[in-house]
Amino acid sequence: MPLTPIAPSSLTKIALGIDRPEDVVVSKDGRVFASDHQCAVAEIFPDGSFKRLGPKGGAPNGINMDREGRVLIANFGIYDKQEGPLQRFDPATGQHETLVAQVGGKRLTSANYPVMDRAGNIWCANSTHAETWPQALDGRTDGFIFVLRPDGSTEIVAEGLKFPNGMALSADEATLYCAQTSGADVMAFPVLAGGKLGAGYRYGPVLGKLQQEVPAPPAEQLGYTDGVGMDAEGNLWVCLPAANKVVAITSSLEVVTVIHDLSGDIVNHPTNITWGGPDLKDLYIGSIRAGYVLKGRSPVAGQPHIHQ
Repeated sequence: MPLTPIAPSSLTKIALGIDRPEDVVVSKDGRVFASDHQCAVAEIFPDGSFKRLGPKGGAPNGINMDREGRVLIANFGIYDKQEGPLQRFDPATGQHETLVAQVGGKRLTSANYPVMDRAGNIWCANSTHAETWPQALDGRTDGFIFVLRPDGSTEIVAEGLKFPNGMALSADEATLYCAQTSGADVMAFPVLAGGKLGAGYRYGPVLGKLQQEVPAPPAEQLGYTDGVGMDAEGNLWVCLPAANKVVAITSSLEVVTVIHDLSGDIVNHPTNITWGGPDLKDLYIGSIRAGYVLKGRSPVAGQPHIHQ
């Protein structure tokens, strides 16, 4: 099916009053969870209300799930000048634990987004070691991707990145895609045996301008890439929060604008997208600015994660 544009007016605001809902994840049985700055994770109910679960601490950012339905949390602790580990929360038991606090001798300050593959590897980005996260948007290359393998071993598998952010796997899990926020692009990495990555390369074109360019570009042209998600037809959706826009890079490397809200009244700094529902066409959009999550219908089904 074609990637027809989604009108911002067709999206519904849910979980009104939630705090910094950077990402959303939907379980196999349809339960919807979102990041929340006031707890480990918030559950969003069908009527649009939500309930906070688990302890407050740091800034839960990108979230995902494992096969057991436990929520994987990349804690962007640098947001509050705290540590930024990879964590896990079990909605069934309330257990909240730290999975990785440091890797390769480097402490995690800005874990950003986790994704698990069918082999049980958890891939996660650490965006920066700058003192504050806005400083890292100057183009510095201190970000890295690390892996937590099923045997408990950890390793930095890609480094020298410009604020690595959201990630997605191809359907065959042969490629890991990662947004470089201050590169205004997406990188692709071959996935190798044993939880390793090959050399990365840019996937598709640069997706916009950066604020420091002269003359300063208008907001709708800004290309700071954030969350990404793969749909069932091989299109990689990319959130551009500063532009209030979501685009998709097709398999032929064309860029299609799927959502754009010039006013920002509805789609306000979109940071992540995910799919749920019986047909995987229920679309959820998270944000670092809005006090709500957006829900709508997608023209294309999402590619299922391992927990779906």
